[in-house]
Amino acid sequence: MNKRKWACLAAVACMSLNLFAQQTAEKAKQDLIQKTTFGGYVIGKAGATDQDGANSSSFDLRMARVYVNGQVLDLKYRLQMEVTGGGAGETNEKSARIVDAYGEWAKYKYFTVRFGQFKRAFTFENPMNPWDIGFGGYSQLVMKLAGMSDRVGEHSSGGRDLGVQVAGDLIPVGNDKHNFLHYQLALYNGQGINQKEQNNGKDLIGGVYVFPVKDLAVGVFGWNGSFTKNNVTVDRNRMAVGLKYESRWTVRAEYATSKGYKISDYDATTGDLKATACDKSDAWYMTVGAPLTKKCKVYAKWDVYRDRRDWQSMKSLYCLSANYYFHKNFKLQANYSHTRDKSTAKDGRYNNFDLQLYWRF
Repeated sequence: MNKRKWACLAAVACMSLNLFAQQTAEKAKQDLIQKTTFGGYVIGKAGATDQDGANSSSFDLRMARVYVNGQVLDLKYRLQMEVTGGGAGETNEKSARIVDAYGEWAKYKYFTVRFGQFKRAFTFENPMNPWDIGFGGYSQLVMKLAGMSDRVGEHSSGGRDLGVQVAGDLIPVGNDKHNFLHYQLALYNGQGINQKEQNNGKDLIGGVYVFPVKDLAVGVFGWNGSFTKNNVTVDRNRMAVGLKYESRWTVRAEYATSKGYKISDYDATTGDLKATACDKSDAWYMTVGAPLTKKCKVYAKWDVYRDRRDWQSMKSLYCLSANYYFHKNFKLQANYSHTRDKSTAKDGRYNNFDLQLYWRF
């Protein structure tokens, strides 16, 4: 090979190396750029009820949220704030508060680490966005036993707490290579959102579920911890099992059981346990969602909570809902529920109806 050919080959090699170096440098530069997105959503509500002693009709701003998501290299972060009831001071006044504030190292799908304030790793429904529930609110199981408005007396926390979590997806299977196994394990303060630690204990919450086929999950969850308020500490030992199928059709069913007293089970003056106290409760729900058209999906749900794990304390809701999507970011939801509440001496049988307008940006 003559010198001219060698020179040409050398020139081509140099150009290739230079191009490779430029592409590598550009990729590194892109990885270092902070990728940030902003968004939010608003849910408005008009409701009516025939329950004795309750306001027969009302208009409400159920929820307004704004959030920012971002990523730099393998580090992700999220900050979300909301305006809703149950904030600072626990009054009926709508107040602003932080609901999510966390960072996450997510280099590997099989092992991620999250630190900050985020959803508790308990039940299938708790981590779901209000947009995806299908009804005008979460089930009683999630409200009472997953930290939305927890039975122990914790302030409204949206199913969240402060802590650190490891999670991952493992074992790709099937022609679609969906992950067969998902796990989550987290340590939390146990006091709910925007609250400092009140005792030396930590809540350990975890979940493991499998996907036999794509979109179908079967899982088990556990919670061992405590909650402190007014110098009283109560245990929270809970378990849940369930299944979830989310596609055009929806099927969700979960059962949870809890052992541990409530703060209100103790006399505020003497600190003694009341004679009426009970440390056992449970809840379950079953939901089915069916698509009527590409824009409309209807849901039905049987939703039960027993504050004393007996039939005399049972509160049952029979719910129907229709969701109509004018646009992927704009929908109208009509909800009906019939309540049978054996735990109250007041009107325990009544009907609720509401219209909710969802808008996100």
